[in-house]
Amino acid sequence: MAPMQPFTTQFTLSREYLAECYDQSSLYGKSVKPNYLFPILMLAAGTGTLLYTEQPKVLGYILVAFALLELLHIRFRRAWWLARQMLGKSANSEVTLTIDDERITTQSDHAHTTLLWSDIEQVVDTELGLILITKSSGQHYLSKSLFPDGLVEKIKDRAASARA
Repeated sequence: MAPMQPFTTQFTLSREYLAECYDQSSLYGKSVKPNYLFPILMLAAGTGTLLYTEQPKVLGYILVAFALLELLHIRFRRAWWLARQMLGKSANSEVTLTIDDERITTQSDHAHTTLLWSDIEQVVDTELGLILITKSSGQHYLSKSLFPDGLVEKIKDRAASARA
């Protein structure tokens, strides 16, 4: 395979970038479908404790409160994830992305990540970006808006040849 021309760019971890990251990655994550069973069972246990026992009602109220909190978490998980990211120290920081023959590197004042091509198990091509799935089941999202024409295909080809 011909050597890859090194590519470097900078971008900001803005709310818009993070929202794109969540929207594009959420379909390929571990918990694509929300788990309603847990909060429903907690709600049933709390309600049962409140209605059918003579014990103090604190346990029942706590179970019902946790069930409602979990249902809110499921309903607003995108907003909750974005809020957590925006409260983190990496929010709105400049990130330098470097892609070369050996690795993909992202570096900011707060984090440094290096992915060797041999560590990338799969490249998922979404509408707006690439999800790099590593052998340790980690996911890394890169927006296609960062890349010049043709680089997306080179990334997919390079990852495929490293797996072979």
